[in-house]
Amino acid sequence: MPELTADGKESVKTLAEKYAISEDAISTLIEALISGRGTAAQFNHPDLGGMGQWVQGGMIMIGDMFNNDLKHRVGSLCTELAKLLSEGQLIETQDAHKTSATTAGATNSSYESSYSTFAPKSSGWWPLPLGTPTSTGSQNDLHYAYFAAAHRLALLDRGHLTIFDTAEHQIHGFSQEQSAGQSLSFKSQLGLVKISELKVVQI
Repeated sequence: MPELTADGKESVKTLAEKYAISEDAISTLIEALISGRGTAAQFNHPDLGGMGQWVQGGMIMIGDMFNNDLKHRVGSLCTELAKLLSEGQLIETQDAHKTSATTAGATNSSYESSYSTFAPKSSGWWPLPLGTPTSTGSQNDLHYAYFAAAHRLALLDRGHLTIFDTAEHQIHGFSQEQSAGQSLSFKSQLGLVKISELKVVQI
């Protein structure tokens, strides 16, 4: 893991006391957030309820699924850490720029720059329990993943994740209206269905 700043080390201690979660577990979260570009994290630590996943916007899952208190604390902790990362208060960025005069500023970038935006990878931004998506797609800042076997549709809109129950629909086509509201609809064996008609679920 990149070296913490002096303020970062102090923040980790403060957060450990605030959320009653070990500093080692917090370090695990910081690494996971770095991998998730500051807006998503996949982690595995006993103090965090085992395997878990967090996505900016409120989605949080932990292995100890019935421990709502721990789930709330881990979710809130991830939100605070993501904010600190985006503000450049946790990680030393000096080393990333210790290059010669001829190479400084050429290809290396600070960790800060990778936290401010989240470009979804080809796989992995959706909740792990959903498995492998039947189809995926994206347009502008809107990304979707459809899981036929689970009857679920995951929608990532500007970093905010929402899960929908697709019920009896067998989705085979998506369309997005070019408007300020970015309305999404899809085609199924029952015809055209608007995303607003689907039920929002936890997973």
